Amino acid sequence: MPAIPAPLATIGLLLASNVFMTFAWYGHLKDKSAALWWVILVSWGIAFFEYVLMVPANRIGYGVFNAAQLKTIQEVITLIVFAVFSTLYLKEPLGWNHALGFAFIALGAFFIFHKWT
Repeated sequence: MPAIPAPLATIGLLLASNVFMTFAWYGHLKDKSAALWWVILVSWGIAFFEYVLMVPANRIGYGVFNAAQLKTIQEVITLIVFAVFSTLYLKEPLGWNHALGFAFIALGAFFIFHKWT
């Protein structure tokens, strides 16, 4: 079985790690009946798996991408995961202002990856 190319492995791991982190940070907002201390402990437990994926993603990706590019990829993935999570799990619709804000962030990502000569 051929090895997964580093860029694809990096992006896949970052995507998976962001799913865990989004649930750790925002999953408890749907039902606020649990005690805060319990929510914090559960969130830390979920975040552990985020780190298990995030650290290798950055280790694999560094060298293929520079640190600024890795951070930019992570932030763009975070916004995509959050947009899906927000609409499907929290049932909070995204409006035109969110789309515009995300578009500006995408424009910023373009400049991070664009090589000026």
